[in-house]
Amino acid sequence: MSKRKHNLVGYLFALPWFIGFSVFLAYPLAASIYFSFCDYSVLKKPVFIGLDNYRELFADEVFWITVKNTAIYAAISLPAGMVMALGLAMLLNAKVPGTTFFRTVFFLPSLVPMVSLAVLWLWILNGEHGILNEVLRMVGIQGPNWLGDPAWSKPALVVLGVWGVGNAVLIYLAGLQDVPTSLVEAAELDGASPWQKTRHVTIPMISPVILFNLIMGIIGTLQVFTVPYVMFPGGSPARSTYFYAMYLFDNAFLYNKMGYASAMGWIMFLAIFALTMLSLKLTEKHVHYGGGGTA
Repeated sequence: MSKRKHNLVGYLFALPWFIGFSVFLAYPLAASIYFSFCDYSVLKKPVFIGLDNYRELFADEVFWITVKNTAIYAAISLPAGMVMALGLAMLLNAKVPGTTFFRTVFFLPSLVPMVSLAVLWLWILNGEHGILNEVLRMVGIQGPNWLGDPAWSKPALVVLGVWGVGNAVLIYLAGLQDVPTSLVEAAELDGASPWQKTRHVTIPMISPVILFNLIMGIIGTLQVFTVPYVMFPGGSPARSTYFYAMYLFDNAFLYNKMGYASAMGWIMFLAIFALTMLSLKLTEKHVHYGGGGTA
């Protein structure tokens, strides 16, 4: 086979991927950038309006409400989820009977479809007849109105998010099992306590895994959508659960303001990109890879 025919065969094999990449990724990205500078309702041709969408966004009161709600939720849910996932992974990494069963139990919630998960927690968190408040009544505690009180709506979503950390637990568990036992044994011979072994051996060795889960957590919490959209229609109560992605969705598909929604999408991308770069910068001296190098 000549070199030209050999190259042609290679191009033909790559063609399906190239078509898929162009149609489903490259073109939508390019189109969304253009639409963000347009007055575009999908039903009519886009009209170029320059930076008007961005000016309107920064003057939009609801936009800032959703930014605040998303930031508060992320600031609480992200560290709580990471700590809970790491703690569970360390417990499940212990050599005790039944760990396989418990690993399955903690991973199962992450397999539940998001809409089903939201409906399930609507029953659990019902202020009058919910399972959680019934359990609290048994021990003499009057449970709050989780779904109707603005002071408790975000904590309810945080509890729900922490409940579904199964994926992160598995990733942490895989990292923990790669920690060299020789390092742990050397620390024990030097008289290190369990906390010292965790602080000076285990955590540095799994620091790349912690960084990965941190970045994925940033992306996930800033894009929170499905569960609050089902559990709290319209961001109720009092827009306390009206998150950024929900407002973006409403602008795009409820108000037919696709250009406005595209501008929101690119602001979200820039925010996630900036936070990711900041995380990489702040942790570069603390993330240790194989061979003792740092990020």
